[in-house]
Amino acid sequence: MPAKPRLNSPQDDLAFMRSIVEGGGRPPMTLAICYLAGGLLYGLQCLFHVGQVIGLIRWPDLANLAFVVGITVAFLSVLTWAILKDRKDGPANRGPLATRVTSAAFSATGMANAAVIIVFAVGAVRDQDFAVWLYYAAIVFALQAAAWYVAWVLKKKAWMLAVSLGGWVTAVALGVLVRQPVAYLGVCTAALFLLFALPGWALFRDARGDAG
Repeated sequence: MPAKPRLNSPQDDLAFMRSIVEGGGRPPMTLAICYLAGGLLYGLQCLFHVGQVIGLIRWPDLANLAFVVGITVAFLSVLTWAILKDRKDGPANRGPLATRVTSAAFSATGMANAAVIIVFAVGAVRDQDFAVWLYYAAIVFALQAAAWYVAWVLKKKAWMLAVSLGGWVTAVALGVLVRQPVAYLGVCTAALFLLFALPGWALFRDARGDAG
């Protein structure tokens, strides 16, 4: 007699559904590079500005401008590579629902960040007050904290919660310190390395399939 087909237990069905929702999908390379390269490059730029404020760096204006532009060009170049790699990988690398929702949360945050930058840039120029522009960083870290909280709820990785809480604390600190340039730049530098570059490295390893 042919063997009877095995019926799944309710526990098996629940485990299967959970694997679809949570899964172990890789994050997009673009997201990983945004954090890793952005944290490293703009953290370096903040260190450069710290050197300017305390008098260690005294470059001509043209050299200062070239350095700042070079940072952005380097970031955009690496980001372009990541975007092309994600397109090459195609839909197969999108992963389960939790990974896609997390990526959507960060993409939405990026859209909000773009609006924030425009609003504060226009306000700073209109009011002739550079401190107005500096508030944008506080909002960016607050939005990032929210996105990382969504990631933690879906993935339940403790380091994601730590990044979320760190982003919230950084947002408050930057908002308070906009009139204190050395302290502001110090907080921003540390936050870029610890809350952008370090999580970016973790995402980059996942995107490459190196993690555990």
